[in-house]
Amino acid sequence: MSQPPTLAVRRRSLFGAAAAAAGVAAVVGGTTTASAAPSKPHPGSLPRDLVRAFEAPGTETAAGFRWWWPHGAVDPVEVAREVDQVADAGFGILEVADVTHSLRARDIEIDLDRYGWGSPAWVGGVKAALSQGAKRDVRIDITVGPSWPAAVPTITPDDEAACTELAHGRADVAGGTTYDGPVPAPLEEPHAGVTRQDLLAVQAFRAGATDRNGTLLHQDSLVDLTADVTDGRVRWTAPAEGSWVVLSYWVRGSAQEPEAGPHTNPKSYVVDHFSAAGSRAVISLWEDRVLDREMRRLLGKAGGHLFEDSLEIETDTTIWTPRMLEEFRARAGYDLLPFLPVVVELDEKYQFTFGGTDTTRVRDDFNQVLSDLYRDHHLLPLQAFARSLGMGLRVQPYGLETDTVEHSALVDEPETESLGFKNLDDYRVMAGGRDLGGRTILSSEAACYFGAAYQTTWDRALQTLNSIFAAGVNQAVLHGFAYADAPGVTWPGFAAFSPYYNGAIGYGEAWGPRTPQWRHMPDVAAYLARTQLVLQTGRPTYDMVFLRQKGWASTGIGPFWTTRDGVPLGWSHGFATAAVLDLPGVEVRDGVLAPDGPAYKVLIAGPDQFRGQEVTVEVAAARRLRDFARAGLPIVLLGDWTQVQPVGLAQDGEIEEVRRLLAEVIGRPTTRVVADQNDIPGALADLGIERDVVHDSSTVMHVRRVVDGVDLYYLANAKHAENRRLSRVTQDVWLTASRADSVPYVLDAWTGTITPVAAYERQGDRVRVHVDLLPGQSTVVALGPAHPSDRTPAVVASTGDVRRDDRSLLLRTATAGRHTATLATGRQLATTVDRVREPVVPGPWELVVEDWQPGRTATDTVRPLRRAELTTLAPWSQVPGLEDVSGVGRYRTIIDLGDDWGSEDGALLELGEVNDTFRVTVNGKALPPCDVLDTTVDLGHLLRAGRNVVEVEVTSTLINRLRTVTPEVYGVATRQAYGLVGPVRVVPYVERKLTS
Repeated sequence: MSQPPTLAVRRRSLFGAAAAAAGVAAVVGGTTTASAAPSKPHPGSLPRDLVRAFEAPGTETAAGFRWWWPHGAVDPVEVAREVDQVADAGFGILEVADVTHSLRARDIEIDLDRYGWGSPAWVGGVKAALSQGAKRDVRIDITVGPSWPAAVPTITPDDEAACTELAHGRADVAGGTTYDGPVPAPLEEPHAGVTRQDLLAVQAFRAGATDRNGTLLHQDSLVDLTADVTDGRVRWTAPAEGSWVVLSYWVRGSAQEPEAGPHTNPKSYVVDHFSAAGSRAVISLWEDRVLDREMRRLLGKAGGHLFEDSLEIETDTTIWTPRMLEEFRARAGYDLLPFLPVVVELDEKYQFTFGGTDTTRVRDDFNQVLSDLYRDHHLLPLQAFARSLGMGLRVQPYGLETDTVEHSALVDEPETESLGFKNLDDYRVMAGGRDLGGRTILSSEAACYFGAAYQTTWDRALQTLNSIFAAGVNQAVLHGFAYADAPGVTWPGFAAFSPYYNGAIGYGEAWGPRTPQWRHMPDVAAYLARTQLVLQTGRPTYDMVFLRQKGWASTGIGPFWTTRDGVPLGWSHGFATAAVLDLPGVEVRDGVLAPDGPAYKVLIAGPDQFRGQEVTVEVAAARRLRDFARAGLPIVLLGDWTQVQPVGLAQDGEIEEVRRLLAEVIGRPTTRVVADQNDIPGALADLGIERDVVHDSSTVMHVRRVVDGVDLYYLANAKHAENRRLSRVTQDVWLTASRADSVPYVLDAWTGTITPVAAYERQGDRVRVHVDLLPGQSTVVALGPAHPSDRTPAVVASTGDVRRDDRSLLLRTATAGRHTATLATGRQLATTVDRVREPVVPGPWELVVEDWQPGRTATDTVRPLRRAELTTLAPWSQVPGLEDVSGVGRYRTIIDLGDDWGSEDGALLELGEVNDTFRVTVNGKALPPCDVLDTTVDLGHLLRAGRNVVEVEVTSTLINRLRTVTPEVYGVATRQAYGLVGPVRVVPYVERKLTS
């Protein structure tokens, strides 16, 4: 919930001013201003396309929604109406997704022959969505199959295109005894639908002790018994010494179904994501059941994306693919069969180890081959198919130990998720791939919280979104928007994950007209569209890049030193893996890596943070490091790189080669080697590497993007992890400018205004501004050339807040007396303020609440009005008669300012605590949209002498009402404190032009 700021006037000045003692820089924050200024501040010489789009954003950069459907049980008329609802609210993406967890959990069945995924009814609904989306400029994305992972109803678990696993059996044999019996059966029974298991191999090993790493096997004791199998039996006498195990390996279908199925009749099974047969099955299904001539025309016109969720391949045993042995030999360069024991798993745990480094290195090779197969046989074919339809591929390419960095560089739109990612570095991993791959978008399945259905506030959602934007995300696909109705659902309509999901309140807010907050969604949507516009404009630039041995995502593992100590000071970073170093544009020019892309100033490499802290590097990556070092790229190596090993199981000559290559890297004058991660900043200083953004240690994080010589800085008071708590940050920030004549502008994403900053300082290519950000709040500062006719010098010191207006300087103050402002030229401006009115505590308040309640059907809502007179503000849950009300409340009060309120008088409205979104009206004039995270609103000069009517409209979630409507599900939730809670004050100020 939003809390009142402690500083009144200074907090609300978006336009600038600094304290007299320290004060040189503009105060910038996510401010909403309703000033009745005589003319509009000029946005200087910022790119006109950017200015126009920022002032009036369209749907091209708008956020979107997961659009949950109850399969094809949809009405095309309702589908088109929901597209309109989303467009009217200012959003620009809808992703059609069959997600019916809440129905399945309550045994509600839909006729899958009539309405299943890919049925004529489903196809008709999709066509209606595409048609209306084209009319309303809403992009329609479609999941590649029913639910996730990708699955089709045209295969059985035994088909070559089906998801495959490698099961293993085990028989223990005492030394000197004979095993004579059936080949050991798999330890795990096959799932229903699997009718065949093919024996791949039978082996025997001398065994040692079993511990948390599995059973120790002596690698040199291998006996291959495969040729000894006759009619399903094997006879073998173990050597006398030691204990032995006979291992069998069986290839079979996993029979995995997509999440919360069935979605089709016959039921769908997950395809093999590592073979060409799997992707062909997906494409064939589309061609046979979905893509008639009309659908192809609509898809080509709409320009949407095929979407695939995270790579949640779930097997009881080892993930496999029928051609794994052949593919492994071709890609890794050696035979996997002798090493099979160390890659087999049971319930996601390795079962055997050879005890040395070979174990982990073979596993690395195995995972890398899986990663490459996923790339070559799944991602790239599906992307080519999508492009053949005039679409793109948006995908969450993570979930296994695969190279997500590389895959993020290849797909049209890589996507992350705020529910599963552990911290901001998880997003930066994927941003690194996007940036080095030359892509623009990093999407996120965003603002989803466990157990928060119908109780997600925009205060919480914006703190999440603003934080992940600081980590490289620039497109939010909110989780989610639900189709209105489905069989057997109760008010307020169908939702994918609630009620009864896993026996409790579900997750994922069902946004839309069913929720009171939707009343204010155009305000939030415009804010997101403007923010995403900035974050999609130009190219991002960073200070450093970390070369990682693994490109795994959603690990929570950050880089050495930087996240804890560097980011709080302004350092920025990205991630790379060996695979992306060979991409086009990943070259060194003028000592910068990828100069036309993320423009990294330095590359840092250290031990493998995922596998035993070994100093390893791929041979190809070592060659690229040598090339980069020769070209003058600064490189910092952490650890002892004289003993570097290749990633994976070393083949002939590879150890010698990587050591020779790294010896050359170490010997270059632009390389530094450090023994401890805390020595990294010293190495950076020694190399002359400076950060683009400099500030005292804080939770302020940034993204810098450059377009046509203009620097766009997104600054946020960001949470590194979802469970972190934030405090307000007020500090100076130094920003690097691309041009020597750049001046700062504030881009207010809530209102669309672009305002020159009055008070700032320049030193060389650095510009200092002052930021004041509440928890989770963000702002945008642009550094660009001033308008040719604007020669107003910067204010370097002042006794009040100073802002620019029509190239004049205005001073705003809450204290009477003489006030001065000193310009960069040394000239001093002054004015004397005779009086400033005292703060006013308004009241009493008239409150009228729309009480949202169930109507005649599951999708009908009635809204009877409840009235209350409040002498003291309190949450609705504490107001008699409103305890269980959810809805929209309108507060109204009269403020009498007397006869001496003049044209120079203005005021701030401090609302204190407000839950959730709110709008303010003064004397019948609506203020611009209000930042949900900041409840102090600048009323500007809208107040007048005498009586003034101030109205505050507040929306809520639905949880308080649902606690009484469906108590068996939502009754466990705590009532939320809705409404205007306060304390509320009107804090006057005087604003006047400064003169000599």
